[in-house]
Amino acid sequence: MSKPVRKAVLPVAGLGTRFLPATKAMPKEMLTVVDKPVIQYAVEEAHAAGIEEIIFVTGRGKAVLEDHFDHSYELEDVLKSRGKLDVLEHLVNALPPEGHYSYTRQREPMGLGHAIWCARNLVGNEPFAVLLPDDIVQTRISCLKQMVEQYDETGGNIVAVMEVPRDQTSSYGILNPGAVDDDLVEIKGLVEKPKPEEAPSNLSIIGRYILQPEIFYYLSKKQTGAGGEIQITDAMAKLIGHQPMNGLLFEGIRYDCGSKLGFLQANLAFALERDDLRTGLIDFIKSQNILN
Repeated sequence: MSKPVRKAVLPVAGLGTRFLPATKAMPKEMLTVVDKPVIQYAVEEAHAAGIEEIIFVTGRGKAVLEDHFDHSYELEDVLKSRGKLDVLEHLVNALPPEGHYSYTRQREPMGLGHAIWCARNLVGNEPFAVLLPDDIVQTRISCLKQMVEQYDETGGNIVAVMEVPRDQTSSYGILNPGAVDDDLVEIKGLVEKPKPEEAPSNLSIIGRYILQPEIFYYLSKKQTGAGGEIQITDAMAKLIGHQPMNGLLFEGIRYDCGSKLGFLQANLAFALERDDLRTGLIDFIKSQNILN
């Protein structure tokens, strides 16, 4: 029987240069989709999947992330004095239990694989999840929960995968697929950011992983790959043949909030889900003839 997935690593050390000047003094993970920071979507997804401990891999200028998941006594006092008890209750209930969040730093921008390696001592010798907050998945059952349910059946390593246009494979980690069983795809190989003509498929990994702790052995070699960075896909490829490695074609729509277009699409999609916003937003779009 596989060990349960209790811990999740959230790499949040990136500078967010694609969103400058908005991210000059504010972490990109604190940009809001409707009224909730991007980082909170990832944290709530982790909790919905049964994750007990969250490990943030941060960098300089990220202290506000720690503050966001802590009490703000001045704000709470103001809300209480003004009778906004429903808002106060929502804020307090969103806080994690004490001791369930931890932080470590990635001091150099050496790639996603390096960021995950920085969490090795906090993860220990057990399976763990990785969530990239830039990816938000709109779905009935959270993406990571779908993966954990699959992991409970198959064990090993599991990544969330989706089809991408062939001409975009150079932006993703791409699967060399084997057998397909419903939504589960055997992974025979992995290629990081291949040219479209060299890509073995158009099945791409998105920012959700369940990994075994043996991955740290290969990450510790600090071998660089695409872009001169330490790539997690390169380390995962070395586990193929030694441990089960599968991709899950998850249910839901993924928005790349690391890009401006994906960020705007996510705001629109999540706003349209809200009863308090949907009608007004649709009326505004119609009034502006935006769709004509």
